[in-house]
Amino acid sequence: MAKDDSELGADHSERNLGGRPRDAAIDEAIILATRERLVRDGYSRMTIGDIATDAGVTRPTLYRRWATKFDLVVDALDYGFRRQRDMYTVDLSGLEPREALVEAVRRLDPAYFNPDAMVLMGNFAGEAIRTPELLDILRTHAVEPRVSMLEEVLGQLRERGAVRDGIDPHTIAIMCFGSYFAAFYRGEPTKDLADRVVAVLWPAIAASE
Repeated sequence: MAKDDSELGADHSERNLGGRPRDAAIDEAIILATRERLVRDGYSRMTIGDIATDAGVTRPTLYRRWATKFDLVVDALDYGFRRQRDMYTVDLSGLEPREALVEAVRRLDPAYFNPDAMVLMGNFAGEAIRTPELLDILRTHAVEPRVSMLEEVLGQLRERGAVRDGIDPHTIAIMCFGSYFAAFYRGEPTKDLADRVVAVLWPAIAASE
């Protein structure tokens, strides 16, 4: 039976033996295996033993790199966040105002970069009582940047005179972000969701010509 964090002590002493430099390929294999297990099993059910087996390494090899399951998951999440950060800083100024808003709403989709993101976020929501730190990490690195990005785009559109003064960018961003969760739970496709959301939203926020 695979050991979980409660049995860490037996292997913990081996983490720093050898002094050899870490192999980046092994690190990435463990990180990717962790991300897959997070989607498949969720945080509470996945074990260090399962991750090590999936990555093709031994538990001592994994423990030399990460002391606890939580530490490993934090790095596995950061691996994905680092690869998504560029999507939050894209320049939409070259697009027509309505097209810019559609593109910004499209980037709110949790699955924009990672097809498994919606399931992953649901798993972490389920950990809100047992391991609230995970949900805090998700809010900080996956939710807030998306909401802030749309708020900034709405601010830019207001400066361009494309949307009216007095709109509430934060509430609009939350509503648009929430539309992806509503579609997911209803089993509806999200391919053209950004276009449909903006089609309803635009008449209410567009500046009068």
